[in-house]
Amino acid sequence: MARRGLPAPLGTLSSRARPPDVVGAGVTDHREGAVGATGKGLGRWTVHGDGRHLGPGEVVAPDERLSWPSTIGIGAQHVVAMFGATFLVPLITGFPPATTLFFSAIGTVLFLLITGNRLPSYLGSSFALIAPITAASASHGQSSALGGIIAVGALLAVVGVVVHLAGARWIDAVMPPIVTGAIVALIGFNLAPTAWSNVEQAPVTALATIAAIVLVTVLFRGILGRLSILLGVVVGYVTAILRDEVSFEKVGDAAWFGLPDFTAPTFDPSTLGLFLPVVFVLVAENVGHVKSVAAMTGRNLDDVTGRALFADGLSTVLAGTGGGSGTTTYAENIGVMASTRVYSTAAYYVAAVVAFLLSLSPKFGEAINTIPVGVLGGAATVLYGMIGMLGVRIWVQNRVDFSDPVNLNTAAIALVVGIANYTWVVGGTPFEGIALGSAAAIVVYHVMRRVSRLRGTSQEAASPASAPAGAELDGGLRRAGRETGGAGQAPGAAGADGSGAPPRATEAASRL
Repeated sequence: MARRGLPAPLGTLSSRARPPDVVGAGVTDHREGAVGATGKGLGRWTVHGDGRHLGPGEVVAPDERLSWPSTIGIGAQHVVAMFGATFLVPLITGFPPATTLFFSAIGTVLFLLITGNRLPSYLGSSFALIAPITAASASHGQSSALGGIIAVGALLAVVGVVVHLAGARWIDAVMPPIVTGAIVALIGFNLAPTAWSNVEQAPVTALATIAAIVLVTVLFRGILGRLSILLGVVVGYVTAILRDEVSFEKVGDAAWFGLPDFTAPTFDPSTLGLFLPVVFVLVAENVGHVKSVAAMTGRNLDDVTGRALFADGLSTVLAGTGGGSGTTTYAENIGVMASTRVYSTAAYYVAAVVAFLLSLSPKFGEAINTIPVGVLGGAATVLYGMIGMLGVRIWVQNRVDFSDPVNLNTAAIALVVGIANYTWVVGGTPFEGIALGSAAAIVVYHVMRRVSRLRGTSQEAASPASAPAGAELDGGLRRAGRETGGAGQAPGAAGADGSGAPPRATEAASRL
């Protein structure tokens, strides 16, 4: 349960904010049951204080833990937080939910180990992969979609190695906020027809689901408000039962215990154009997660970025080899950490164990499979729209200057290509809206920026479309925004975190 009474501002990790007998991060606690805290290996956490209570302003660091009963309770919260989103992806794409949960649990443990227990995170299903999985499964079968997932994971792992060796600043140069926001937005809006195809089959149930999600979001505070998707699905599910839209026949026939269904992948080069652009989004999600956790814990985690990318790539490859959805870090779990002020990686190991045990119950998997299309359509309507608007949020947070024609054209072209699902077939390989829109965002931005610098044409002539012609920003701020694809930062200057981009440039993308 989320602890009440803690102050809204985030506490520091300094021992000064704690009672004298509380052990700080990295200090060995010699009391019974405590273990030296290095944060480097499984099972090596310092017990925070007495393990049961947190005082005002205190937080539990990644290399600390509370008592095991408290840690198990918080781990269960993380399972609930990731549950709704993690299961929606396989339900929408037709993958076995239990298999996805199985690889999600294993991937989470790998992620924690590879990042040296310094980066608390749960790896759930990535919504960025819904469109390519759906398209590949429809045209070449589910096994070819798994091959595409493996390709995405392998490329992400390679990016992780490069970032670990060369640093992450080149990511900010290639994908400034205007580009990142456009790619995230077009992925969400490209999925709109998929949501409608489910909604039109059971509009009443879908409407009940949407209404429940909206109301829960504004009616409740804390953890309940953050679980609006999950609670909305529950309300929609009850509605579907009352409308006789749910069949429990397969649930009764399923065994209580057993391994999930595994599927071998196949590789079809023609599907690569659907999948590989998703790597841009996964990079943005992981980098955003690292920055978010660093900001909350007050620790510099830049050196973990490459390992985080590699770990997520490895987890995605592993999922693709057996029939699971690709993985990514989850903002829902960041919400739990912010609410409880507990950043212990021990809680995530608990969450992984719980998820793994649930995946070994075929009856549980079949129960999840009974969620009808109306509920999925309602939840997808909200989620896909949120993904699209998270791209817009990236622009807003970074004050992207749309009076600059480079930024304006970058977003305009990429969004239309993605939403209309432009398709280009090259040598039998189809490149559809997400791939072409992502490529358009990167190419249009960098080509236009380069030419405008060479020709000195950055200043936009006044026109009705540009009114008030950037007058809302002073000249220096406007020029800085044009050069970085955002605003308020000089060309090439490092952000507050030394990354070369505003620290929240990719944070919003971590909900995908």
